[in-house]
Formats: sequence, structure tokens, C-alpha cells
Amino acid sequence: MTVSYTLKVANARFGGFSKLLFRWKGSIYKLLYKEFLVFILLYATLSVTYRHFLNGNQKRLFSKVARYCNHSTDLIPLSFVLGFYVTLIVNRWWAQYTSIPLPDQLMCVISSNVHGKDDKGRILRRTLIRYANLSSVLILRSVSTRVLKRFPTMDHIVDAGFMTQDERKMFESLHSDFNKYWIPCVWFTNLAAQARRDGRIRDDVALRLLMDELNLYRSKCSMLFHYDWISIPLVYTQVITIAVYSFFAFCVVGRQFLEPLDSKEDGYLDMYVPLPTLLQFFFYAGWLKVAEQIINPFGEDDDDFETNKLIDRNLQVSLLSVDDMYQNLPPTGKDKYWNESTAQPPYTMATIAETLKPSFMGSTFDMRMSDDPEQNQQTDASPNMTRIQTPLLNRFLTAAASPAVSLKNFGKGSRIHHQLLRARAEGTFPSSSPSFYRREDPESVGRIEEEETEDEETRLSVTPTSDSHLGVSYKPKNTGIHGKEVPHITVMEASDDSISITDQPSG
Repeated sequence: MTVSYTLKVANARFGGFSKLLFRWKGSIYKLLYKEFLVFILLYATLSVTYRHFLNGNQKRLFSKVARYCNHSTDLIPLSFVLGFYVTLIVNRWWAQYTSIPLPDQLMCVISSNVHGKDDKGRILRRTLIRYANLSSVLILRSVSTRVLKRFPTMDHIVDAGFMTQDERKMFESLHSDFNKYWIPCVWFTNLAAQARRDGRIRDDVALRLLMDELNLYRSKCSMLFHYDWISIPLVYTQVITIAVYSFFAFCVVGRQFLEPLDSKEDGYLDMYVPLPTLLQFFFYAGWLKVAEQIINPFGEDDDDFETNKLIDRNLQVSLLSVDDMYQNLPPTGKDKYWNESTAQPPYTMATIAETLKPSFMGSTFDMRMSDDPEQNQQTDASPNMTRIQTPLLNRFLTAAASPAVSLKNFGKGSRIHHQLLRARAEGTFPSSSPSFYRREDPESVGRIEEEETEDEETRLSVTPTSDSHLGVSYKPKNTGIHGKEVPHITVMEASDDSISITDQPSG
């Protein structure tokens, strides 16, 4: 049975969770006490052996091994791998619960769209909802040990009233190598189509709504089957288990209280009982036990899903909805607030203080606005309005040269590079915006000039070459002079689209 403590934590108060620590059913103590006792027994056995049965040389050797094991525990990333694994298990656990098929939506559609007060109409509605419940029983019987123990054979399902003898014969006559939980859903669709032809379902819209709800119901049955079929990869579970067990195997040896190897060495405080290690085992091994319990919530643990109770509830509620409640309406009349513009239900003396609290209207409802009328004056947005610049932000944004605009990314000696240099010298950068030059960043210009100087110094330091394809010739000065005289480059455009570069000493 699922352990529910929601009422106990309805209000936060001093020591609220502390009261939950003394429960046994569904507790971590019940789940972990056997492993905890084994760990204590192993630790105590090794401690007694070290203290009373080893000689001096053996104790020194054991101390070295213990220190090595204690150091090795830091190399196992237990918190990371175990935390990620448990998170995955919890998400899967909740997804499995939301995949349990519930007939609530389907029974409302059947009750409102399958008509007829006679016995044939009642039989039709009850049979449709019984087929839906039969499908859920078949799939839960395939994944839940509790349901399988309750319905071990098809005879038990027939005796429980989910299936008739004729339906059982037809069900068993259909041979398939796979699970046949979907067969009642097909019976449902055929019976609904027959009800449409007979006029029990009055239009195609109602039939379509009925089919949509059935498909949603069947898809949840299918999801339960696939969750049971496709587990979390075994290697992942093995890695987590080995990581936890190996960590505490090192702890059994490495967390022993040892005598100092040297007489001058200060020994550790001998507490006999390693309380921090025991707490560490309780936390990490308990974490692993949580994952072990909820990795398959269709078992018989304390916190596993109560599938048998769900079957009882679904059958009772669904039959009540489609049969006893079909067009069985209470008399309608004017409500209590018929002549009142604002309905205000009464409060009790225990809750009357809640009426003194103002209603929440929004987080900005009580924000104080400026009293200056100019700040509240409306104006039209104009595309020609000068944009507000933030110099400090621009400095950060332009601090690093962008590879997209750096001249170093253009091919050295290419026509585009020299056209940019010529346009730079003539001050004729094309721009569709008249404020292009006003927005020119001095730091960007300085950076571009610095890159040009570095390119020219690199070009002068290599052997003079000639590029016949581009029509560009380089005449470097004496390469033995570095940093004394920087050549000045003049870019001229020839009539045949070739570019010639001549060096002149900068005067």
C-alpha cells in the first residue's frame, strides 16, 4: 500500500519533517537495515583483527594499505553518477504513473454521446466501457505482479466479470505471438461503428470524439507495455552498483582507525565507531536503494502503485457513469446568487481572516509611476530619431577584433584588400546611411591602421616577389632596418583594373 504523509506536511512548522523520521513502513530503515548491518559487521571484524591479531610489521603493512584505500575513495565520482541516475529513475517513475489508463474522459464521452434508455442502450454503453476496462486489466496483468497474482488465468478474468465466455473463446481463437491487450479496443471500435449505423450515436462528430478518447486510452496501455519492455540500459545500472559497492569496500579498509607508523607521528583520534563513514553509507547506499525501489513501481514494495485498487475504482466509477448517471440529472433552478452581481461564498470563523487580504492584481499593479507629465506624454516612434549610444558598452563590444571584419582575413595581395585600402585612403567607404561616418569608432580605425602596418612590415621582411596575375609588384626597402622607417604605400588604380603599388619613404 502506498505510504501517504501529505497531511502531515500540509503546513511548514518547526520539526515538520522530523516527525516523519520515526515511521517504519516505507522508510529507509526498513529498506536499508540489512545492508547497513553487513557493513558494520565487516568493519568491526577488520577492526578487531587489526587491533588484536596482527603483529607490528603486519600493522605497518595494513596501515599503508588503509591509507591507499582511503586515498582511492576520492577517485570515484560517486555523487555525480549516483545523483544523475536517481534523477533519471524518478522521472521515469512518474512518467509510468501518468501512463496508467484511466477511463474518466472516455466514460463521460460514452455517457453523453451513446443514447438509449432501453436495455439495448444500457447494454451498449456498459459493454463499451467494459471493453476499455478489460484492456487495462490485460495490460496491468502483464506488467504488475500484484494484478497477475489476482488474475493468474483467463478464468479469473471471466469470473470477475471483465469478459464473457463467448468473448474468451473469440479472444483465444485469435492467435498472435505478441500481447493481445489491444483486442478489446478493436471490439470497442467495431461496436461504436455499429452504434453509429443504428443511430445510437447521432452524428460523425460524436463518433470521432469517441474514437479520439479511445485512442488516447489505448496509447496509455501501449506506453505501459513499452515501459515494461524497454528498461534503463543494464550497463548503466551495473556501473552505478559497482561504483557504490566498490566505494564502500575501500571505506571498510581505508576508514579504519590506525596507529601511527612513526613514534614522532601524531596518530588519529581513535573513536572505534566511524560515525561519518556510517552516515556516508546511509546516504549513498540509501540513495541507491531509492532507485532500486522505484525503478519498477509495479511490484509489491511499500511505495509501489496500488494497481488492484485502481482496477476496482475504474470499473466501479465507469459503470456508474455510463449506466446509473445516464440522463439522470438533478432538477435545475435558480442558484443562490441569481440576483447578485458579485457572488461571495461565506467563510467560517477559522478562515474569515483571509477576506482582509487584498486580491492579487499583478506584480506591477502597485508600482508608482513618475509624476512628471513629460514622462507620461505619448509620442510616435520615428526611424530618423537619433539612437542612444552607450560608450562604455561599445568599448567592451569592440575590444576584440572580430574575425568577420578584420583585414587579416582578406587574402593578402588580393584585389579586395587593395580596394579597401584605396577606399580607406580616399575616405569613400560606401554606406546607405548618411550617419555612417559619424558612427565610425576611433578605436576600430586605429586597430585597422595597426593591422595595415603589421601587414606591410611582414611583406617587407620577406624576399621580393612578383605577382603577374594581379599586376602587383613589391619593392621593399632595406630589410635590415626594423622599426626605424616604415614604408608608405600608395594605392593607385590602373585603367586595366590592375593595381600597382610603389613604395615611398614616409616623410
